[in-house]
Amino acid sequence: MPLDRINPPHLSPPTGFSHAVAATGIRLVFLAGQTALDGDGKVVGDTLPAQFRTALTNLLAALAAAGGTPADLARVTVYATDIAAYRIHARELGRIWRELAGRDYPAMAVIGTTRLWDEQAMVELDGTAVLS
Repeated sequence: MPLDRINPPHLSPPTGFSHAVAATGIRLVFLAGQTALDGDGKVVGDTLPAQFRTALTNLLAALAAAGGTPADLARVTVYATDIAAYRIHARELGRIWRELAGRDYPAMAVIGTTRLWDEQAMVELDGTAVLS
């Protein structure tokens, strides 16, 4: 594996992320921010979890097109327009993540923002993957 997930025991236990990820692969893939856009370029989903599912599906589709798998994700940044709603739905978002991407968690951050490029978008994900 080109990634070594590092979670020091003296840090708080990570939930849905890794504290650090060391990469030894030979190909970096930088994944552009993905929102809940469908194939026609329209934002779909009326709830944060629905939009998160579509955004993550889009991110993983871009990764797959580059030859990668969810286990190759070294870093993901989540941008959310409502951090309180993100926290409320955290368990459901975690279930969606595990269903689509598994349990090989990348280093992650969630950042609050006032709005995203598409006004109706509630969440956007970008990332970096390391392929061997």
